[in-house]
Amino acid sequence: MASERKTHRALTVAGLILALAMAALESTVVATAMPTVIGDLGGIHQYAWVTTAYLLTSSVLVPICGKLSDIYGRKPIMLFGIAVFLLGSIASGAARSMPQLIAFRALQGAGAGAMQPMAMTISGDIFDLKERARIQGVFGAAWGLFGIIGPMVGGLIVRYLSWRWVFYINIPFGAASVALVGTSFHERVDRRPHALDFLGAALLSAGVVALLLATGRLGGWTTLLAAIASAALFAVFFAVERRAPEPMIPLPLFRRPVMLISNVAGAILGGAMMGTITFVPLFVQGVLRGTPTDAGSAIAPMLIGWPIASAIGGRLIPRVGFRPLIWIGLGVTAAAGLALALGGTHDTPLMLRATTLVFGVGMGLSNVALLIAVQSSVAWDQRGIATASTMFSRLLGGVVAVGVMGGVLTAQLAKDPSIPEDAASRLLTAEGARGLDPSILQHLGEALTSGLTTVFWIIAAMGIAGFVAALWFPRVPLQAAGGDASVGPPSEAGIG
Repeated sequence: MASERKTHRALTVAGLILALAMAALESTVVATAMPTVIGDLGGIHQYAWVTTAYLLTSSVLVPICGKLSDIYGRKPIMLFGIAVFLLGSIASGAARSMPQLIAFRALQGAGAGAMQPMAMTISGDIFDLKERARIQGVFGAAWGLFGIIGPMVGGLIVRYLSWRWVFYINIPFGAASVALVGTSFHERVDRRPHALDFLGAALLSAGVVALLLATGRLGGWTTLLAAIASAALFAVFFAVERRAPEPMIPLPLFRRPVMLISNVAGAILGGAMMGTITFVPLFVQGVLRGTPTDAGSAIAPMLIGWPIASAIGGRLIPRVGFRPLIWIGLGVTAAAGLALALGGTHDTPLMLRATTLVFGVGMGLSNVALLIAVQSSVAWDQRGIATASTMFSRLLGGVVAVGVMGGVLTAQLAKDPSIPEDAASRLLTAEGARGLDPSILQHLGEALTSGLTTVFWIIAAMGIAGFVAALWFPRVPLQAAGGDASVGPPSEAGIG
């Protein structure tokens, strides 16, 4: 029987790394290719939606899949996520318009919402505290490696093939991940009747959608009505969760300071991170007039600093504990955000690379400590939702922040009536830029510079707010964490 078979940890980790590799590649390859996509499909005013659609469905699915994994096990949710992610990738590569691309990116994000938290949860199941700290460093290094090569791969794909291949490149990674996880990871789940919280899931999904609509545009009745709807839906959601026999998100978990502060800090920093990944490449191509490769290489250092700091942080946790790493990491992130904003129009590609490198170091130190502190504070039957809640907060922060930042940029471009609607899209390709009148180029450059400078100040403010929130992170004794972590998963882990 499958439940009696031992998990082959080395092969399972390899499969999980391949799944994370797809997500890491997408974070930089797609960002690198997006200006070229806009030049091909048009729709500069929908630029942010390509990212926010992905983040929206990821955000909604993360807690749902985390809860389902605590009921039915991690493996089926992981395999489902990979399959949906691949389907969304293939469809995105075949998109013929911006609305199609946005819809297919939403499908891809749904797969990521199942896939990414399961990779982290499975690693928490099959490793103890000390091993978990090391393996998170391995995951961080793998994420960084594929993220680093992403801009180079993205630039080469855009130049010699087509931007569509930045999505098709996921197919071999996904197929290999399914094969390894499907054959190497085994778990024994307690089979008993469950009362699925369908109403809670529906309310959460609707609330997130309304929140995105409220933050995606500035001003107007649409914003006001969406904000009211979002507040009402979340209020009803919390009321339903208090009474549900098996709530989608167990609210008592958040009475623990470690959970509450981790989620608050994660939401703020998720917004800063996604804002940087989304809008720095646009700044490089639209303002500095760099190439797609230049745009990708501007954020690649973030994915160098992150895994290095994550690996170092993982090894330091047993020695110094969680709080020092969280404080230092979030302080460094705040400093990087402030440097990005202060640079403004004076930023050069070299300055941007240095800033994103420092940003990545801060995120790597803080995130590994936050994640392991959360995982170590709960038993197996809550580890899925606890891990997923931290990712949900980070993704939700990204959804809101990118929506607001996209709204700021769109509003700034709309202020100047002399700028044609398609001018910004044309600017992002060499051929299109040559066809623009010099006066339009000047006005467009000024509008983009003004809008993106405001975006960078928003990123800086979020970095500082994240650091302030982290000052309230509680002391979590390593002995207690180790004891909680010893509540084993219903699986037989070993090297077999």
